Amino acid sequence: MGLRIAVATRIFEPETGAAAYRLAATVRQLEKRGHEVIVYTSRAPGAERSSPTVRRWPVLRDKTGAVRGYVEYASFDIPLLFRLLLGRAFDVIIVEPPPTTGLMVRIAAAIRRRPFVYFAADVSSVAAAGIGVPAPVVLLLRTLERYVLSAARYVLTVSPGVSDAVVSLTRRPERVVNVGTGVDTRKFSREGRATPEHGRYFVYAGTMSEIQGAGVFVDGFLRVMAEFPDVRLIMYGYGVERDELVDRAVPAGERISFPGTVDSEFLSSVLRGAVAGLASVRPAKGYDFAFATKAFVSLSCGTPVIYAGVGPLKDIVAGENLGLSVEWDADEVALAMRQLLTSRRSGSEKQRLAEWVEDNYSLTRVGDQVAAVVERIHGVSGN
Repeated sequence: MGLRIAVATRIFEPETGAAAYRLAATVRQLEKRGHEVIVYTSRAPGAERSSPTVRRWPVLRDKTGAVRGYVEYASFDIPLLFRLLLGRAFDVIIVEPPPTTGLMVRIAAAIRRRPFVYFAADVSSVAAAGIGVPAPVVLLLRTLERYVLSAARYVLTVSPGVSDAVVSLTRRPERVVNVGTGVDTRKFSREGRATPEHGRYFVYAGTMSEIQGAGVFVDGFLRVMAEFPDVRLIMYGYGVERDELVDRAVPAGERISFPGTVDSEFLSSVLRGAVAGLASVRPAKGYDFAFATKAFVSLSCGTPVIYAGVGPLKDIVAGENLGLSVEWDADEVALAMRQLLTSRRSGSEKQRLAEWVEDNYSLTRVGDQVAAVVERIHGVSGN
């Protein structure tokens, strides 16, 4: 007999982002295994208002269109509590960060006497400390996060590093399960229409914040652009550092562009024709354990990556020959760009990269792992 599962998340398809893709894959696998799922999420630009499976609610968004910030979170979190209390019965809730959303879920789950599962793709208090948030705020966030995670039946993580951070916070290793991370290989693949871009170019696609440190690619490109007058750098996405990066890119003129966000189909087509995808995790920001999933997006399209900084992907990219791993340093990024611009890759090499992602980091596998954990709570198995 299938379970009735509620999913609480401020971001869901068709919005782009690791959380949206990860949860969509989880829902697909849960439904495939015979469970009934209702997603409580926000109303997304260009998306249907609601469907029988996806229930959307109007929320406030920042200037980039993201549900990010205290007021924006509250516009989703407070109505969520009542949506869960007054909505259909459920056997378990799956919730995505931030911890404020987790708090609403903990309250609703307690009132309705049902368990919840927290999907910790990161640890918010660690990230806050890493980017220099004032200590009293970090303490408050850490207290809230511990309160929420400690009550979860299971905490799902995307890597051993995140698992360690969660255990240090909750002291309950028996409740922490690493389900892995990955990319939706249906959306990002070698197959599909040709790129709408012309010539040679590098692509960064994702958040531009202190944690990623994407400016290292702008600075690296500025060092090599005179040698390769035909090459461009395209920076997709938004983030708190975007305006600063636009200013730093001025010497390159139109050769560095910031088109904003694009849908997965368009991004996939652009990545297929890129010299390399770019991904980074800036050191000493409290996120040295993070997986930069944008690297998997590039590889799934058959395109190598230049990875700058720290984290588990640094050794994976180097060890599996998936591109080039360098320190978070503009000169090293410039050398990597130069190396890839002066080399060629075959069709078979593109295929190898795409197959490696399919075999090791497909979100379908992650969704199955999540489903297995949820089923464990009630002692059932999927179809």
